[in-house]
Amino acid sequence: MAQALDALEASLPIEPSAQNENTDPPKSSVTVTKPIPYTFDLGNLLVNDSNPLPPNPSDSRLSATARDCAQALINQLLTTCPITSSSDGVHLTLPPPTTPLPREKPLPAVKEKTKWEKFAEKKGIKDKKKEGKMVFDEETQEWVPKWGYKGRNKDGEQDWIVEVDEKKEKRKEGKGDEGGIGGEGRRERKEKVRRNERKQRANERMGRKKEVGAVGM
Repeated sequence: MAQALDALEASLPIEPSAQNENTDPPKSSVTVTKPIPYTFDLGNLLVNDSNPLPPNPSDSRLSATARDCAQALINQLLTTCPITSSSDGVHLTLPPPTTPLPREKPLPAVKEKTKWEKFAEKKGIKDKKKEGKMVFDEETQEWVPKWGYKGRNKDGEQDWIVEVDEKKEKRKEGKGDEGGIGGEGRRERKEKVRRNERKQRANERMGRKKEVGAVGM
């Protein structure tokens, strides 16, 4: 009885729907050929397809074209780029990009040079290398700050004996200036600070005038 049922089932025709359910869809070929060859910029993972599309292409046509471009790019990467394997995995080294890409933001405006920068450029003066805030004192054999509290710029202000500069003393007598000799270094340092502040304010005013003139133009 069982043999008769098997023979009958084998003799029956198979419906088309059953055939479609049991068979896989056809796979696309990994080889892509086009009338106009692709051009590649592997550094940017870019492929250019110059083959024209028909007017009003369908979604399926666009999908097939995009699939062919992706497949061609993968083929080019695997056949031309060096591939290495390590404990982290398989790595593919890309070549340098050849297509220049536009900047995200505009170029920054050229900063106007200060009065000192123009003077230094004219005289060939170069910036000094920064050496830090501390300096070694040979007398005390200790590292001390260059400026500020106990700084080297205040050397000689607390000395109990100071060498008198006759030329400076004569100038002071002619101006009627009075004051202790020990405070001469402190006065000179403060005057130097005030002079630098005046120059800084003058440079700022000059910069603001140039900005106003540029906006007016």
